[in-house]
Amino acid sequence: MAQTLFSEADRLDALKRYRILDTAPEEVLDDLTKLAARTCGVPIALINLVDLDRQWFKSRIGWDAVSVARDVGFCDQAILQPDEILVISDTLNDSRFASDPLVTASPHIRFYAGAPLVTPDGFAIGTLCTMDWTPRILSDDQLDTLRILSRQVIMQLELKANVTQLERTVNRQKRVENALQRSNQRFRQTLEELQQTQTQLIQTEKMSSLGQMVAGVAHEINNPVSFVYGNITYVNRYIQDLFGLLDLYQCHYPQPAPEIQQWSEQIDLDFLSEDLPKILASMKVGADRIRQIVLSLRNFSRLDEAEKKAVDLHQGIDNTLMILQHRLKPALDHPGVEVIKTYGNIPLVECYAGQLNQVFMNILSNAVDALEHANSSAAPSDPESISEQESIKGQISISTRFTHRGKFSKQPCVIIRITDNGPGISPAVKEKLFDPFFTTKPVGKGTGLGLSISYQIVVERHGGVLKCFSEPGQGTEFWIEIPICNTQPISLETHSLPTSASLEIAENLEARSNPKVGVYQDAPSS
Repeated sequence: MAQTLFSEADRLDALKRYRILDTAPEEVLDDLTKLAARTCGVPIALINLVDLDRQWFKSRIGWDAVSVARDVGFCDQAILQPDEILVISDTLNDSRFASDPLVTASPHIRFYAGAPLVTPDGFAIGTLCTMDWTPRILSDDQLDTLRILSRQVIMQLELKANVTQLERTVNRQKRVENALQRSNQRFRQTLEELQQTQTQLIQTEKMSSLGQMVAGVAHEINNPVSFVYGNITYVNRYIQDLFGLLDLYQCHYPQPAPEIQQWSEQIDLDFLSEDLPKILASMKVGADRIRQIVLSLRNFSRLDEAEKKAVDLHQGIDNTLMILQHRLKPALDHPGVEVIKTYGNIPLVECYAGQLNQVFMNILSNAVDALEHANSSAAPSDPESISEQESIKGQISISTRFTHRGKFSKQPCVIIRITDNGPGISPAVKEKLFDPFFTTKPVGKGTGLGLSISYQIVVERHGGVLKCFSEPGQGTEFWIEIPICNTQPISLETHSLPTSASLEIAENLEARSNPKVGVYQDAPSS
């Protein structure tokens, strides 16, 4: 105990650095202990580590105890001279140890040789010691070997400490890397969300501006059209009155003046009398058509409404079809698209009407694009093959129904299914269908945002479901589930369609003898 308090504290810190106290036996250290015992020819050998108030044996040969008090035995004295081996040939002849309990009692130690275990920074943390029950003298070679073995013990402790430190460093590095990966993943996810939000805001702003413009144009068109439509009836009545007066003149004056007779033949009075009512009827049909389009534009343009409202989804679908009608009717380069509507009894749905109209527009526009592409790819080069072209006319089926348990959402909802008989979608494309900026259309014809924004509107804004089912050559179906969010009792009344649409459906119901199916057709043009 000749070391100062400061150096003793440093020595104990050096011992603790190895984290070896009270650990399990290690084969490599046990081998060094056995080698020390055989080299010195003694029955007892220990790797003894001197702690604050005890001596703990990391490895032991011929010794049962695990530890002894620090003031018992010889090792506490041996570490006072780190550079020398403490050798006691006969403990009974050494006054320092003659009365030691290990000498006077079992195991009655008579010989001791201990080589200090000195750390690289010069602290003796214990000894590699050998003991015997009888006195003996070691040769110089034996002492030198004992000193070498003690250095090997320290090297093993250093190796283990370095490996442990390396493992801790590696584990810490892995934790840091994992934390960085998680942080990077969160950053990428946040960045993607920001990009999607920015894209959606831009697209929403565009659609909102477009909606305001459409609403303004529809309002400006509505006034003169209403004037024309409202006065056609009076014009028709006035003309009928004039024709009646003309008939009276012809009845009472069957032989008019030659000048009147000549002018009547010049203007073809009989044809004019027959054709003018037909022209007025066509004008009325056209004006009514414009009124329906204006109404559809005004309903479709509700993109800037910030609150949910109870709306008729059938009206939103019909308005969308009305706007797309110029792409549905036949033309010289394509046979047109037949739209079959199978509307069920659905309640009013609390939703963002303008946004759902945008979803309908995106899905139906994509369906028309697919059918037009399929038609242009399969169009016959021979003009005589027109019948073949008509046989592959595109078809879009739209069905709606209410259910108390959706197929995917498992809650009361309205299910909307939009199906086409187009070329279908490959699995590789279908996996990326709702990814932002993904498109299969040529440059300039698609932004890749329509279905991505539609997915966000249905799933995130309305808590619904939007799925796509398709196989190459088998057409495509979009499955939409819009939850019923209102707490009022659900009414299963049938919501009325616009007058012209109702008339068209009635005609097709009679033609098809199907009480549930309506075929969307273009109104005749004047």
